[in-house]
Amino acid sequence: MKAVTFDKVSLGGFWKNRFEINKNATIPMVYDRFSDTGRFDAFKFEWKDGDPNRPHIFWDSDIAKWIEAVAYTIHLCPDKKLEAVVDGVVDLIEKNRDENGYFNIYFTVCEPDNRFVNRMAHELYCAGHLTEAAIAYYKATGKDKFLHLMCDYMDYIEKVFFIEDSAEFSTPGHEEIELALVKLYDCTGNEKYLEMSSRFVETRGTSEKDEESPYYISHAYDQSHKPVREQERATGHSVRATYLYCAMADLALRMKDDSLYDACRRLFLSIAEKQMYVTGGIGSTHYGERFTEDYDLPNDVAYSETCASIGLALFARRMSLIEPDSLYADIAEIAIYNCALAGVSLSGKAFFYVNPLEINMERNRKNIEYYQYKGSTYDTPQRLEVFDCSCCPPNIARMIASIGDILYTYNDDTVFVHHYFESQAEFEGIKITQNTEYPNNGAVKLTVRGMAGKTLAVRIPGWAENCTVSGAYKTEKGYAYIEIKDDETEINLDFAMECRLVCANPTVEADVGRVALCRGPLVYCAEKIDNGVPLNNLSICENLNASVSFNEEMQAYTVEADGFEDAPADSLYRTYRNDGIRRRIKLIPYFAFANRGASDMLVWLRIK
Repeated sequence: MKAVTFDKVSLGGFWKNRFEINKNATIPMVYDRFSDTGRFDAFKFEWKDGDPNRPHIFWDSDIAKWIEAVAYTIHLCPDKKLEAVVDGVVDLIEKNRDENGYFNIYFTVCEPDNRFVNRMAHELYCAGHLTEAAIAYYKATGKDKFLHLMCDYMDYIEKVFFIEDSAEFSTPGHEEIELALVKLYDCTGNEKYLEMSSRFVETRGTSEKDEESPYYISHAYDQSHKPVREQERATGHSVRATYLYCAMADLALRMKDDSLYDACRRLFLSIAEKQMYVTGGIGSTHYGERFTEDYDLPNDVAYSETCASIGLALFARRMSLIEPDSLYADIAEIAIYNCALAGVSLSGKAFFYVNPLEINMERNRKNIEYYQYKGSTYDTPQRLEVFDCSCCPPNIARMIASIGDILYTYNDDTVFVHHYFESQAEFEGIKITQNTEYPNNGAVKLTVRGMAGKTLAVRIPGWAENCTVSGAYKTEKGYAYIEIKDDETEINLDFAMECRLVCANPTVEADVGRVALCRGPLVYCAEKIDNGVPLNNLSICENLNASVSFNEEMQAYTVEADGFEDAPADSLYRTYRNDGIRRRIKLIPYFAFANRGASDMLVWLRIK
């Protein structure tokens, strides 16, 4: 199976709007904040003790992800000014790398004697992100200097880790290089890089040189508790986990390794069925930014890091390349439209690191004042322009810039339509046009050219309880398979996009007796700024009687539904009476919360 890459796709509608905001606001904003904080200047290797902005162990990766976002953007919309900025960074990498090809800001400048000593210090993670950026930049511009620099670096890593075995550890404490090496193999055709990725993955959980993590005092934190083929549930740091699983899926596909794929599927199901928020967020706690236990999904202290939801979507996309099961695209869709997209403001200029499913300003005040609970330093009711750990802003930027990657996969006889965007794609002599207002409307018109004698497989979203597909088809694993007989064929899909109430497994203690309102792929939430009262005073009616209204700034529909507000009472306790005051409850897409000032927010509402 092959993927249709983003550069073969021309976007319109919802994602065209997000792409333009990303290009015109997010990428410049991240550049400005990374300049303010010294990240770009750090590539000059001029920092001295006592200077401000001491380089950090992951600054290389912050800039690398920004470069990758730029590369995807200029691939579609050439920009010589952005290209010049990247060229300047590449020149500094060439100038400041050592004779072996090694490049790392922190360890060259701050700890030159500790190269490849501290497993948890992100050296290989940074190398991986730089490599991904180099590949994207080469494909966008044809300039190969950055790519050659990273090939030299990877050759040196091969020497240190596999030929000499002279590093103090065997596998990285933060996975990333594994998937980057597969991309480097795809780009160069050099099988050495695929073998390096495989060795890093297969060595994980087997080496006595890999010390335990400082968090949770367990190898499970960085997925080193067992060999990867024996792992049964997602565990540990959620971003590390999804990046490892991405590499495992990449290797399973290219090496036709059924055993490795089986491990990937077990791990994917453990997330999707027992450890994922309704918004597609993963990672329940700020302590170690990690998975906890099955069904442990608290709402107000949810960590649900933006990068983790992006990692889940990337993992799902890779699984779709191996097996056409709609579960994978369903999960990618949930993660992208909800948790990941909530990570950036509607303006594109501010970001969430943490994405809770409940904000209660008064409770937060009491928790801090009376119980000394401060949560995470990134736990804030308002998005920020930059964080000390600013992995999320450039990560969401590169995701949006390359969002066309997720639409299609194909083999010799079948093209799979995984997602629905207003768009036009051309590849392998095939042209597919999608006319749709998705995710706001479930009607999709597909015009297919150049596919006579082949099959088109269109995903039936898991949320679509009622749908129609024009023409004859057969269904398998959530896809409708349609035989294309003519050179030009029009197919009409209609997924009834009605407001619906979703409940959680009763084992999810935080959501017992509560429901979440969804419409199509979008999860909705209530904000106090719209409803005027504490949100836990509200109950939504089972019979929603919902009405929708299009919001231009959100590029999505808001919802009003019938509900109740608890009647006021003077007594501390009283005999229960069902005497709520009927009222309408206003809800907005979860991705759009916290764009109008600090406000209480709630996804899971009580139901009457």
